[in-house]
Amino acid sequence: MSLSTAPVNTTAPTLINEMTTGWNPACHITYNRDSWVKLLQPPSEYAMDEAKLLCQESATTWIAWVPGYGKVTLEETAFYC
Repeated sequence: MSLSTAPVNTTAPTLINEMTTGWNPACHITYNRDSWVKLLQPPSEYAMDEAKLLCQESATTWIAWVPGYGKVTLEETAFYC
């Protein structure tokens, strides 16, 4: 039994780099009141991992309702759509 080697596509990393040049991974989502968002970490072990945005407190924080926990203040870095 002989082992054969498959050809390697050496242009794949270059192609990916070309496709993602200038791509900014930062999230530029506009959140709205009454939107449901996924929490990166629930506030307690009994709380849901989702929150409903109630109102924007500052440029980067929201007052939200987490089922099983209650009202919380969330940084935008603590959740995503």
